[in-house]
Amino acid sequence: MSDPMNVLAPEHRRLRIGDAWRDAASGATFAVEDPATGKTIAEVADAGVVDGLAALDAASKAMAEWAATPPRKRSELLLATYRALTERSEEVARLITLEMGKPLAEARGEVAYGAEFFRWFAEEAVRVEGRYNTAPAGGYRVLTVPKPVGPCVFVTPWNFPLAMGARKIAPALAAGCTTITKPAAQTPLTMLFLARIMEEVGVPPGVVNVVTTKRSGEVVSALLADRRTRKLSFTGSTEVGRVLLRQAADNVLRTSMELGGNAALIVCADADLDVALDGAMVAKMRNIGESCIAANRIYVEEPVREEFTARFVERMGALSVGHGLDDGVNVGALIDEPSVAKIDELVTDAVDRGARALVGGERPDGPGHFYPPTVLVDVPEDAQILQEEIFGPVAPIISFTSDDEVIAKANDTEHGLAGYVFTRDLQRALRFAERLETGMIGINRGLISDPSAPFGGVKQSGIGKEGSHEGILEYLDVTYAAIDLP
Repeated sequence: MSDPMNVLAPEHRRLRIGDAWRDAASGATFAVEDPATGKTIAEVADAGVVDGLAALDAASKAMAEWAATPPRKRSELLLATYRALTERSEEVARLITLEMGKPLAEARGEVAYGAEFFRWFAEEAVRVEGRYNTAPAGGYRVLTVPKPVGPCVFVTPWNFPLAMGARKIAPALAAGCTTITKPAAQTPLTMLFLARIMEEVGVPPGVVNVVTTKRSGEVVSALLADRRTRKLSFTGSTEVGRVLLRQAADNVLRTSMELGGNAALIVCADADLDVALDGAMVAKMRNIGESCIAANRIYVEEPVREEFTARFVERMGALSVGHGLDDGVNVGALIDEPSVAKIDELVTDAVDRGARALVGGERPDGPGHFYPPTVLVDVPEDAQILQEEIFGPVAPIISFTSDDEVIAKANDTEHGLAGYVFTRDLQRALRFAERLETGMIGINRGLISDPSAPFGGVKQSGIGKEGSHEGILEYLDVTYAAIDLP
């Protein structure tokens, strides 16, 4: 097996600020580990506040020229990024697997998904429009002009180290904004590789800055406190999102928040069980379950509960666990020890309260951060696992007997990101779609993410949308001019 680290030279494991790759001002570094082995695979620069502000200096300096760059030119650079990612997809995928743990097949899927954001927003860049019309009362004209909001700060998670950055950087650049990305400390290498690619295709210095750090709180706080920052986009937990929203309020920043989820997947008795099983496996096990839109609670209508559960347990038990770069592996390593410990705690709590594990349920011995695919039944309503985001390969199955009952249970959470419904009754599906308190719903489908669709939640799952036409609007302010013209 070739070394995926060969694609990222040591000089590109530093901070990308302006036109340079540079060490942290303090000279500090931190280790990045392979979660499947626990071994260090690289050392990267550990930025401090002075480095974060240097990145903001670069983004601010580049802002006017980038905003004035013709939309077609911005579009061509985004399309070139798409092509470069596509051409180098295997290199990027192997790097993702090495630092994040997901199986290589899933990493390849992430590269394809992430690259599509650059192609989509390359097309949106040339379609930003204002309007000119007569005021309803007459006597003057209304002119509206969309303008880029300004330098943007992005805080991205570890679970999709390419796609979550691409989903923010692409629309920002399309709109004419410059960017500073602070990737998760567990997975900084993929974002550094993306910055290298964007440098190679000709994105001007200062437009894409990447600051890696283990001191996220102090660096991000300093960036949000600086009046030159005009936009914050964060993907991560609701708890951290609340903190960042409070900090962003001081300078009244534009914010986009894609926060935690507690998705319910509902299998009705009239569903095609083959379709429901396929959808449940995708919704639960995509990305090893480390996804904010993962099926967290699986509700199955009583007449089909026994059959669905048996077939689902069979599929979960057949999955192969191992290093994501090994052939035939379906379930890779979880990101770190705290993640495994949390999942183990949730399963233990459920079992202590009366739940049964039909497959899995016990963490294995040995190196790496692994947890087996697990299915729980007889899960009581007071179990922590029904209230908290699992973020791993554990599926609690709960029976229901009526639509009103399951909708009430599905909505009984502070979160409202995604939900899934499987039924062959169109009217029933539409009633679920209208009554479930979520920003996104999969109907007879376990995969709902798409660059052309608006991704985002309601309640405490977030603010704003990413992807689709709505995604570029998050990076545009509108100036209105009243023009006297009798």
